[in-house]
Amino acid sequence: MRCLIVEDDLTARELLRYYLRSYAECSMAANGLEAVEAVESSLEAEQPYDLICLDIMMPRMNGQEALTAIRKMEKDRGAKRENGAKVIMTTAMDDSDNVKKAFETGCQAYIVKPVGRKRLYSEMEKLGLMAQAS
Repeated sequence: MRCLIVEDDLTARELLRYYLRSYAECSMAANGLEAVEAVESSLEAEQPYDLICLDIMMPRMNGQEALTAIRKMEKDRGAKRENGAKVIMTTAMDDSDNVKKAFETGCQAYIVKPVGRKRLYSEMEKLGLMAQAS
């Protein structure tokens, strides 16, 4: 499985990579703009990400904007939403407006920080990613 971890906090990025290292080949981005560039490169190489863990509050381009751009790139390449990368928002923002907007934009799961291993694995299992990783 291929995973992109998008998080501006180095400690949070490293923690997610630690949790995911047994299940996925992990790439990392420090902001939404880097995430969009990484996804674009992966799509051009025909090696799309299976999972994207995406923070909302980041410099240069926030997670909501990045997700919108990512879903547009996938759509432009003919991918249906269900065939695109699975996106888990990992954020400190727990207000209903951000949660609603994230799901409308195309995330499949939303985890409020701090991200725990059990919760992350549970969401990955619901998305059908744990069997894929075995």
